[in-house]
Amino acid sequence: MENERMDSMLTLREVAKLLHIHPNTLRRWSNAGRIKAYRITARGDRRFKREEIARFLAELNTQADNWQKAEKRQRSR
Repeated sequence: MENERMDSMLTLREVAKLLHIHPNTLRRWSNAGRIKAYRITARGDRRFKREEIARFLAELNTQADNWQKAEKRQRSR
């Protein structure tokens, strides 16, 4: 059970690589509450749920689509 939960979690480095951002940016986003991180170990290492990262990416894509549509409307005026 414990292993299954950890298998569905990603490390800070894995998520930063997936999002093409610096690990410090991900730390700042986590500290600001933009992306939820789970602290593990006494050292406070961060782990991220795969589902939450997928949801975050979907929201970013939606925002980007909306931005592009607004741009097109502005250009057509």
